[in-house]
Amino acid sequence: MSPVFDCTTEQGRADAIPKVADGIRRGALVVLPTDTVYGIGADAFSPDAVRALLAAKGRGVDMPPPVLVAETRTIDGLAASVPAYARALIEEFWPGPLTIVVQAQPSLAWDLGDTGGTVALRMPDDEVALELLKVVGPMAVSSANRTGHPSSRTVVEAASQLGPSVEFYLDGGPSTGGLASTIVDCTRDEPTMLRVGALSEEQVMAVVERSRADALELAGAVTGADVETPAPSQDEPRETSTHE
Repeated sequence: MSPVFDCTTEQGRADAIPKVADGIRRGALVVLPTDTVYGIGADAFSPDAVRALLAAKGRGVDMPPPVLVAETRTIDGLAASVPAYARALIEEFWPGPLTIVVQAQPSLAWDLGDTGGTVALRMPDDEVALELLKVVGPMAVSSANRTGHPSSRTVVEAASQLGPSVEFYLDGGPSTGGLASTIVDCTRDEPTMLRVGALSEEQVMAVVERSRADALELAGAVTGADVETPAPSQDEPRETSTHE
């Protein structure tokens, strides 16, 4: 039986995370809590670990896992471009249940599967996940269940499906969200909803529209500031103040 670490206390996390981080660096899989459902994670930059993750779930490379990050600024090292509306979504919903799909940096030394040159990114709102991510860096993380089976809301549910294929289990208590993240394709000028989860389409599009309105207002302000008042012609009579 793989070890289960109680991470519901600060001391429990302090004991568990260094051990688990060492395991992740050598290619081990871990089940960890997130703000949506429990996830199964691996070092995003270890192709062997990512393949092991997909095998544990019963998936092929045609279903690549998302990548979780600990800080919003990390996206600029992982994404080739991030549209303004995507940054607005990040500012509004990260950390939280929003996954954005963007064009990946072509120079990255990773193999997440058949991504088509894209990467799905999310910053979870869970202290256990964030503490681990801060130590090990970006992780490939998918829901902790066998493909076609229900998502896991507790570490026990995850262990019952994944068993010894996972080396470490981090128990953060029952997941508070229960719904998967909402996924938005941000690779084009217009966002595309790929999956509606914890965030509704209305919530997402409200932020997108507000971002565009702000951009138009800013553009108008800049244009107005660039318009210079023409100097009076020397041929025109100069208005004289009565106080001169």
